[in-house]
Amino acid sequence: MTGSTEARTSRGTVTGTLETNGVCRFSAIPYAAAPIGSLRWQPPAPAEWQDRLDATRPGPIAPQLPSRLREAMGDINAPQSEDCLNLTVWTPAADGKKRPVLIWLHGGAWQSGAGAIAWYSGAHLAALGDIVVVSPNYRLGALGWLYVPGQTANVGLLDQEAAIAWVIANAESFGGDPSNITVMGQSAGAGSITCMLAREPRFKRTILQSTPLGRGLRNANQAAHLGQVFLEATGADSVDAARNLPAEVFLKAQQAPAVMAALKAEGSGRSLFGPVADGKVLPSHTAHGSEGMKAAAGKVDVIIGSTAEEMRSFPGAPAGAAGRALGDQLFGAPSLQWAKNAAAAGRSAWVYRFDYAPSEAFGACHCIELPFVFGTLDAYAGAPMLHGLDPEHAVQLSRDMQSAWIAFIKGDSPPWQPATPSSDNLRIFG
Repeated sequence: MTGSTEARTSRGTVTGTLETNGVCRFSAIPYAAAPIGSLRWQPPAPAEWQDRLDATRPGPIAPQLPSRLREAMGDINAPQSEDCLNLTVWTPAADGKKRPVLIWLHGGAWQSGAGAIAWYSGAHLAALGDIVVVSPNYRLGALGWLYVPGQTANVGLLDQEAAIAWVIANAESFGGDPSNITVMGQSAGAGSITCMLAREPRFKRTILQSTPLGRGLRNANQAAHLGQVFLEATGADSVDAARNLPAEVFLKAQQAPAVMAALKAEGSGRSLFGPVADGKVLPSHTAHGSEGMKAAAGKVDVIIGSTAEEMRSFPGAPAGAAGRALGDQLFGAPSLQWAKNAAAAGRSAWVYRFDYAPSEAFGACHCIELPFVFGTLDAYAGAPMLHGLDPEHAVQLSRDMQSAWIAFIKGDSPPWQPATPSSDNLRIFG
């Protein structure tokens, strides 16, 4: 940090920091009220600050257990709180200039992760591309995705849409163009974006990295059964009673034997919590391969792709050819089909695969492209998946990916041929 900077919004003045590379960072801006008490499991309510906001310090992340991918990526260490519906903005200047805007939705199986940790710093992309980068938190686990009939479903998805609405309303105050937004996500974040596309998206372009399309969505009956078993594990006899429990109870219940048994019996391989095709927030026809999802692919231009060995990040996943086949089934092949569906609908779609595999233990695994896209290799120092990294090659690979992503964010074409209804025209990064 080298100093402070300010942005003036309709709600008041936001004070941020000027980082060493000249990028302005505004941390932990509330985009919705704390979802606690009577607001737990409710759609996001308006944030309540006004006049002046100190955005010079990071805020808390959503309550969560350690990621199951920590053996590959490392751990996230940050204060946790349900008062987590905040976002971070990186901008070259809060000067009224209308720059393209990138909104990042983190992964973590809808159970873990955070928007503004060092892994996902938007400073490098903002400086290199002269763009505005915004990264929100959203509710995770049971607090974001519990389904109980009669209650609002998918409140974590509604959080993400509320963050996008905040960006549209406030982008100009931070030097961004609210009519020129790209939403980028990886894994669960990318899966959430496909759900938004099944609704009414408010953005022009999307980047979908390692989207778990092959898992599909739970239907209401499946989710209601898991939700009931979960509530029983918390000791609550109703949603209203559960609103009075501390968040730690829900984290503990996520590991309860009865809950684990119910998840295993479902046999889907999905995370315990995630998007539900409830028929209200998400149409019931949004399963992978459905006409609803085919139509969703035709709504925006896209970069979409996966890694060559997705499953090698996941403990207990099959190895070798069986693991590669499963990764292709869950991530690779559905992504190629998404691109072809987009092209058939008249959209521009570019397909990539990330093959760089510095570590013998993890190969080109799920999440390995992230430090290259964000230019945050230093933040991943010590990550086991990067053991054996060739620094010179890594820097060049990062530059190649960032320049392609930035071109797309600006409305230009990445430097390879787009997909057609009959050909994916795959670009390999490795």
